[in-house]
Amino acid sequence: MIFIIFIYGLLFGSFFNVAGLRVPMNQSVIKPGSSCPKCHKSLSPIELIPVISFVVCKGKCRHCSEPISYLYPLIELLTGILFVMAYLHFDWTFDFLIACTLISLFMIITVTDICYMLIPDKILIVFTLIFLIVRFIDPLQPWWDSITGAAAGFGLLLLIAMVSRGAMGGGDIKLFAVLGLVLGTKLVLLSFFLAVLFGALAGGIGLMTGMVRKREPIPFGPFIGIGTLAAYFYHHEILAWYLSFF
Repeated sequence: MIFIIFIYGLLFGSFFNVAGLRVPMNQSVIKPGSSCPKCHKSLSPIELIPVISFVVCKGKCRHCSEPISYLYPLIELLTGILFVMAYLHFDWTFDFLIACTLISLFMIITVTDICYMLIPDKILIVFTLIFLIVRFIDPLQPWWDSITGAAAGFGLLLLIAMVSRGAMGGGDIKLFAVLGLVLGTKLVLLSFFLAVLFGALAGGIGLMTGMVRKREPIPFGPFIGIGTLAAYFYHHEILAWYLSFF
């Protein structure tokens, strides 16, 4: 079962790459088929196998030898690994479905934010509808925690954006409103704290190593994903560890 879930994760990850690259450009995620961005040659089925094709082709297009971004196999591998982690952590429960949906959202957002510094409204609308259905079937307790969570996520990020004069983008603000809807107030606040923590650590390391320039904007979407998934998977352990100091 772990192997099957991993394979499905690879396949979904391949689709998330396509969605993340095409949706911001207002292109269809179905047609045309995948092609090399340089020579525009359509890719054959053997070139579309997640991760394996990248390895077999040595990270280059078979037709023009243009290097292929490592982002493609990375997203595919991460999706497969995270799907398996969700299964091992939640088993066949509703939380497993929610975790996989969150993973899907963050994989697409990671691609869009890294490539375009953008979190598209179209992606957020689709996942808002999915999360509304999820919370209608399996509401939080109390049910209004979804409403207060969405308000808290939106309000906190909006306040920070106003005080910092644009340090938070509009996509980040709307994303936390969507997350608050599915996570509730406590978890969305924890996810924000962890996202800022991971983002600050990565930014500090980037500055020290010269990989990031001072005042140069970096994509915050991937760190929101890391923080939110950490909060969703391990919030009990994190809160227990924190409370142990008191």
